[in-house]
Amino acid sequence: MRGDKYGSHRVIFPTGLLPQAAEKINNDPVICTNEILIDVIALQPTATAFGRIKRECGGDKTKIAAAILEIVEERGKFQDPVSKSGGILIGRVKEIGADLKESAGVKVGDKIATLVSLSLTPLKIYEITDIDVDTEQVYCKADAVLFETGIYTKLPEDLGDKLSLALMDVAGAPAQVAIHAKAGDTVVVMGAGKAGLLCLAEARKRVSPTGKVVCLEYSAEQCEVVRGLGIADVVLQVNGQKPLETYEAYTRALNGKLSDFTVSTVSVSDTELSTILVTDDNGMIYFFSMSTDFVKASLGAEGVEKHVPMLIGNGYYPGHAEIAFDIVRREEKLRRYFTERYCR
Repeated sequence: MRGDKYGSHRVIFPTGLLPQAAEKINNDPVICTNEILIDVIALQPTATAFGRIKRECGGDKTKIAAAILEIVEERGKFQDPVSKSGGILIGRVKEIGADLKESAGVKVGDKIATLVSLSLTPLKIYEITDIDVDTEQVYCKADAVLFETGIYTKLPEDLGDKLSLALMDVAGAPAQVAIHAKAGDTVVVMGAGKAGLLCLAEARKRVSPTGKVVCLEYSAEQCEVVRGLGIADVVLQVNGQKPLETYEAYTRALNGKLSDFTVSTVSVSDTELSTILVTDDNGMIYFFSMSTDFVKASLGAEGVEKHVPMLIGNGYYPGHAEIAFDIVRREEKLRRYFTERYCR
């Protein structure tokens, strides 16, 4: 049987929707002729989704595992019921539907990372074998299904599974920096987690030699990490949930020069106005974070008389995986940091 290329044939409830918006989908590992079956190695939930579950479970791995299993059992996919976000996975190609054998670009046994959200990916977990609470990676025995339009990439042999998994979850963010930042620009990155660090490194490459890269980060420890990596010209420890304080600290440090391109990668709520205030009306904002409330962003911008264009955090852009891989290949200090952080 051939399924709908977008996966609508897998939707159980409510009918008429596509898999991401559906509350429950069919996760039967028997595939259609235009689907790919994956033997899952590990899941990388979004920082927003995993962080919420971790807080609710008090950091207890057994409780986190039970919460993830409950979500997948109920929905047929991993989709945080609060943020609606998912994440990505890595695994080996287990079976390729007959209609895709010529065009898939992979063969059975190849190791791949999915580049579509777990929030729309049929997933059947048989056992969670381990959870790394620090890196937010979930190791499991499971099957997953990719639709005909599901995008994926082969894992690069030179980077390894754990590092590749960590990078792929946030690869869409530095790709947008590569597209929009140009020489001479002032680029601001809100948040210095893995997405933020990749964005800072890519921005440094794009705005040189006359532009400026600014990091706004809440954690003093992460501010020191950014300084040590040498990927920002200005590092400010600020609380993005306090927009006026953030704006004042920023304008003092930059002598009133507002950002030409701002990326928000934070995984907490209520930072939208800080992002908006530090950005020039002739610039642009990319809200990558799944914690973003787009009502607060749009109506908040009206309230402070800002008409800066704002992009929704679509995690996909053609070639975004290679952009992320190339950043860590060329940035030795950043690669070392990520390796120590995610490849223990």
